[in-house]
Amino acid sequence: MTRFSLAPAAPPHIQTPAPARQRVRLTQPLRHARYRRLWCANLVSNLGTWIQTFASAWLIASSSHSASTTTLVQTSTYIPVFLFALFAGVVADAVHRPQFLFFCNLFMAGCACTLAALVTTGHAPHAAVLAVLFCLGCGSAFMWPAWQAAMSGLVDPDEVEAAATLNNLSYNTAAILGPALGGVLFKWIGPGPLFLVNAVSFVGLLAVYRAWWREDGGRPRPCAGYGARLREGLATAFGCPRYRRILRNVATVFFATIAFAGLLPVFVRDVLRMDASVFGTLMGSLGGGAVVAAFCLPAIRARVDKTNILAGALAVYGAMLATMPFLHTLTLLVPLIVCGGMAWSAVVSTLNAAAQLSFPADVRARTLAIYLVVMAGGYTAGSLFWGRVADACGVRCAMAAAGACVLVNAAVLVTGKRQNPI
Repeated sequence: MTRFSLAPAAPPHIQTPAPARQRVRLTQPLRHARYRRLWCANLVSNLGTWIQTFASAWLIASSSHSASTTTLVQTSTYIPVFLFALFAGVVADAVHRPQFLFFCNLFMAGCACTLAALVTTGHAPHAAVLAVLFCLGCGSAFMWPAWQAAMSGLVDPDEVEAAATLNNLSYNTAAILGPALGGVLFKWIGPGPLFLVNAVSFVGLLAVYRAWWREDGGRPRPCAGYGARLREGLATAFGCPRYRRILRNVATVFFATIAFAGLLPVFVRDVLRMDASVFGTLMGSLGGGAVVAAFCLPAIRARVDKTNILAGALAVYGAMLATMPFLHTLTLLVPLIVCGGMAWSAVVSTLNAAAQLSFPADVRARTLAIYLVVMAGGYTAGSLFWGRVADACGVRCAMAAAGACVLVNAAVLVTGKRQNPI
C-alpha cells in the first residue's frame, strides 16, 4: 500500500485548540479490533511497498545518467493520484468500502507480480517499469480516499490524530526496514524478487478486507448520481475557508519536499559516489526519525497548537534539505536525516488528521480525495521541476533550493498564524 508506511502512512468538527488539550495515548486506537487488524496487515503491506520503492528508484538511477529520468519514478507513482483520486473519492462514498478496498489491493498485487516477471525475465526497459508503476499508482489513487475514510471511521473522533500518527508509524517503520533490506538484497538477488515480495505483502490486507466484507454482507450504499456527489464534494471542500488553507499548505509543502525522495538516488550516486546500500541507509534514516517522532507527538500535541507544530516541523525539514548538499559523510548525514524524518512525521500526520477531521463521514472520502489530488499535484509538479533543476544546475543546487522553499513555507505559516490557523 503506501510511502511512504510510505505505508505507506496517516481525512467543520475541529475548533481552534485550547491551550491545554486532553492527551490521547498513541496506542489508544488499537483497542478497536478492526482497526488493530487493519493496522497490522497494513504494516506488512507498507514493508513490501518500501522494498519496491527502493528497488524501482535504484533500478532506474543505476541505469540512467539523467536526474529527470530518475525523478520520473515519483512522477509515475503520483500522477495517477492527481488524475483519478477525485473520481475515486466519489466512488468511495458510494460503494461498500471493504469490498472496494479488496479489489483495489488485488489489482495492485497483480501489478507487482507483473513488474517482478518483467524484471526477472529481462524485459524491463525504463518505459515498462514506469508504466507498471503508473498502474500501481492508479490502484493507490482509488484506494487512498476509501482507506483514509474507512480508517478514520473505525476510531473515536478524539482518537483520529493518534490513529494518523499510528498509520504514519506503520509507514515509517516499514520505511526503515524496507530500504535496509532492499539495499542488502539488491546486490545478492537483484530487483525482480524484491518486486515479488511486494506482491506477497498484500495477502494480509486482502484477508482482512475479505473478512470485513463478509461480516458486513457487502451492503451497497444508497447514493445519488456520481455527478451530483462530485459537485457536492467540491462545494463542501472549497466552501470551507479552513479547508482551503489546508489545501494551499498541502500544495506548497509537497511540491518542495518531494525533492528529497526524487533526488536522493542521484545524490547518492553522483555526490556521495556510493552504492545501493548507502541509498537504503539514508532512506531508512528518514523513516527512523519518523518512528521516533511518533512516540513524542502525542505529548507535544497536548501542549502546542497544530499551526506551530506544522511550522516548526517544516523549519527542521527545510534545514535538513538545505544542509544535505554540503555534507559528504554518513556520520553527519544519518543524524541530520533522522531529524528530518522526525519533522516529516509531524508534517504528514498534522495535515492528514486536519483533513480527516474537517468534514462528517458521509462526505469524508470525497473531501479527502480533493486533499489527495492537491497532494499528488504538488508531488508530480515538484518531482518534474526538481529533476529539471538538478539536470540544469546540479543536484546540490536543486536540494538546497527545495530546502529554501520549505523554509519559506514555515515562515509564512508563522506570520499568518493568527488569521489563518490550521
